[in-house]
Order: sequence, then C-alpha cells, then structure tokens
Amino acid sequence: MLKNEKGFTLIEMMIVMLVISVLLIVTIPNVAKHNSNINNKGCEAYVKMVQAQVQAYVMDNNKVPTLDELKTEGYLKDVKGCPNGNTVEIDSKGNVTSVEKVASN
Repeated sequence: MLKNEKGFTLIEMMIVMLVISVLLIVTIPNVAKHNSNINNKGCEAYVKMVQAQVQAYVMDNNKVPTLDELKTEGYLKDVKGCPNGNTVEIDSKGNVTSVEKVASN
C-alpha cells in the first residue's frame, strides 16, 4: 500500500538542472569580465595610495624614495604590486605608475 508520497519526479529534477545550467552559462562570463575590471580599479587605487605615501616621504626626508625605502621606513606595509598583476614603479620625480609585467619565457 502506497501512501500519498510527495516528491519530485526524474523529469522535474532534470528540468531544474537544465534551468540551473543555463543560468550558470549566462552568468560565469559576466563575472569573469567584471573581475578584471575590479582588479584594474584596485590597481588604480593602489597607485594613488603609493603616490600619497611617496609625497609624505618626500615631505619628511626631502628626497624621492624607492619602494623598498617606503617599506622599510614604515610608509607601506607591503610592496606587493597591483591586484591585476602589474608592478608599481616610482620615477626620479616621484611619480608613481603601474607597469604591466612582461612574461618571461
């Protein structure tokens, strides 16, 4: 004797899986595109923060620092570079720029 058991049939479960698959196929490329945009914005913010620390160092020491000097003097906690993989450089005038890393073979 079967009681009135409620549950999903195999067809209903397959339809749910199809809908979830379609949603994932549509959303994953958009997330990847936005991730690179977020990393680029993070790099811009990091460059501005390093620029501010360079200016503070120049006011305190009357010379343009290197990234290592900013770290050892406590102006920067870590010199890790940008979230998008670019490196940060300080020129002789104290301008901070983001430079794309060149892949070595």
